[in-house]
Amino acid sequence: MRLNHVAALSFDLDDTLWSFGVTVKRAEDALHAWLLEHAPGTASVLPSRMALAELRNEYERSRPDLAGDFRALRLGSIDLALSLAKEDPLLAAHAYDVFFAARQQVEFFEDVMPALAWLSARFPLVAVTNGNADLRLTGGSEFFRATLSAAVVGIAKPHEEIFHRAAREAGVAPETMLHVGDDFRLDVLGALDAGLQAAWLVRENVTSAHALVDASSPAATRPYVTLNELRTLCRMLGAPPSLA
Repeated sequence: MRLNHVAALSFDLDDTLWSFGVTVKRAEDALHAWLLEHAPGTASVLPSRMALAELRNEYERSRPDLAGDFRALRLGSIDLALSLAKEDPLLAAHAYDVFFAARQQVEFFEDVMPALAWLSARFPLVAVTNGNADLRLTGGSEFFRATLSAAVVGIAKPHEEIFHRAAREAGVAPETMLHVGDDFRLDVLGALDAGLQAAWLVRENVTSAHALVDASSPAATRPYVTLNELRTLCRMLGAPPSLA
């Protein structure tokens, strides 16, 4: 597919600019260590970080009403662990703060910063995320005109309105905005349904169920760009081959 006139870009964050799995593992390691130190009774409930992750997943399955509210889900699972261990429930808020701070310590993929620097000098950029990463804490906020978080704006991908709001933040018509993300359903189909152009970023070092597309699906025949790094996108938009 050839890109049409592109006046602005929007970007997903997790697994687009950094690895979500690596980031969450590090954050859960920090949370687990903090709980063992400050609430030692949790050792019997959470013998490993994997037990902590599974408890969080079990809690999510038991609370479908909290779907998408990542703070409430994580905080609730911490509170449950403390309760099962007969530890002070008032520790939950502090424990969550430890997790959240570590969750913001991301490692950008090596192509990201050069690409964002080149793109932001030429186009308005808007971040669009269903997650709880904060660019003011992760770094990289200087490249973006705005960040739209589902938790803050009350609208999540793939709902078309969050993409339309991104276009309004950038000051462009939806059809001239290109959305870039790793999740085919949320990012690619969501953007296309909203009238945006779409680029599907499939990184070789990111294994995700979202990177599976049924070639026989009508959705797979819709026009979008497939990339494995952001330097390719920059070159498609006019960057020289020498872009680092």
